Parts: sequence; C-alpha cells; structure tokens
Amino acid sequence: MSPTRPPNRRRGAALTLTAALLVPALAACGSGDEKKNDATGATPGASASAEPKAAELTVLAASSLTDVFKTAGAVYEKAHPGTKVKFSFAGSQELAAQVKQGAPADALVTADTKTMDGLKAEVNDPAVIAKNRLVVATGKGNPFKVAGLKDLADTKIKVVLAAPEVPVGRYSKQILDAQKIEVKPVSQEPNVRAVLSKIELGEADAGLVYKTDTVKSGDKVVVVDIPDAENAVASYPAASLKGSKNAEAAAAFVAWLSTPEAQKILQDAGFQKA
Repeated sequence: MSPTRPPNRRRGAALTLTAALLVPALAACGSGDEKKNDATGATPGASASAEPKAAELTVLAASSLTDVFKTAGAVYEKAHPGTKVKFSFAGSQELAAQVKQGAPADALVTADTKTMDGLKAEVNDPAVIAKNRLVVATGKGNPFKVAGLKDLADTKIKVVLAAPEVPVGRYSKQILDAQKIEVKPVSQEPNVRAVLSKIELGEADAGLVYKTDTVKSGDKVVVVDIPDAENAVASYPAASLKGSKNAEAAAAFVAWLSTPEAQKILQDAGFQKA
C-alpha cells in the first residue's frame, strides 16, 4: 500500500514557517551588529577623524623663527595636551645638512624655498607659512647716519653680512647686486641671528637682517627700512620629514602653522601673510 502524502505536506509547511520566523530574527541580529559597529567606528568603509596621538616632536627651524616659534610652540602644546614641541634653530643650510645626514627630527621650516626644494627626497609636500623682508640694522643711535643700502658701501662703516650660502646672505647679495652696490663685509656669519648679535654688541656698525629679527632689539639697533623696489621677499616653507617616527603628529603640526591661530602669532611678530 502506498504511503499517505499528508505528513510530507505538513512537514514542508512546518519548514516554511520556521524559515519565515528565522529571517526577521537574523535581520534583527544584523541590524544590531551594524549599530554596534557604527557606534565604535568599526563599520567597514567608515572613516573617522581623530586627534593625532600625543608625541614629542623635534622641529628644525630657521634662526629667524626663534622668538615667534617659542610662542607658537607653547600655544600648540596647550591646545594638544601630551604633545611636546622641541625646536632646534640654525641657519637653513645647516638644517638641510642635518636632514641629509639623517638627524632624528620630525619637521623642517626654512627661510627660503631653494633650500627646501633641495630636500625633495627627504620631505613631504611643503607649504609656505610666512614671508619676511630685509632691513638695514645699524648700531645704537646710528652714528654713521646710514639712510639706505648705498651707505653700506662706505669703507668707514664696518658692515657684517650673512654668508652667501645662508638664505639671508643670498637675499643680501641679491639686493646689493641689483643696486650695483659693492660692500666689503668685515665678517660673514652662519645665520641672521649672528649678524644681529654683532651689531647689538657694537662689533659691527651695520648689517642686513630680516625685519622680524629687530623686533626685540629695543634701542640696541636702529632699523632703516629698504624700499620694496630694492628689497627681496623671503618665503618660509614648512614640511614634515619622511623619516619622522611621529608622521601623523608632525603633519598635524605643519598643517596647524597655516591656520588662522598660528598665522596671527606670526603676523603679530612682524611676519607677512604667506
């Protein structure tokens, strides 16, 4: 006798009902997991911007940034708890040599684009963060009555300049050559701060420095402005180093230098807008 069919139909119906009940349950589980992933930021394809991890950064910076970067560094540390910014100031050419030799550092700021351009293999994309101009700085009271560039040709005046391989020295040569002014310096210094120091101490009568360097000299020097038509514009590019062990934090600091907050600090110190 053939087996009856109804039991199989009942079994099929039961399976269909079970599957129907399972689908919403599985969907609910999936929905719960998705929400959980959304809350933790772990959903595949999701992106989240987070504060860079705290780090101790070493920033190599041109000598002319000494005063303003000390202020900027303190502001940055306050806004980024746990992060420390340590600066090493020197002439841009000296900083470039340190980078090429693999000195442990995270970011670099030079006083000219030429020096930075020579380090393309060592730095990430640079951005100009500020500009500057040259002035004639003379000794206290300006005893030789220096009124402009042409007066620096007077052999009675002891003029000190930065070495030609230093950005400020290269800018100095550029503007003197353009005006066909021949100057015989008593010394050529490794950075702009050394030039200013010679004048402040009375070891030289005059020299060419960045305008921002004279801000804190008080009455130790007299500043003689150079007309724009006879002057040169110094650009300050900043970049994180490819060899940095704190790549994310270094990039964040360099990016911050272009923010309104950092730009105000730079401009308050006499630097021009980038």
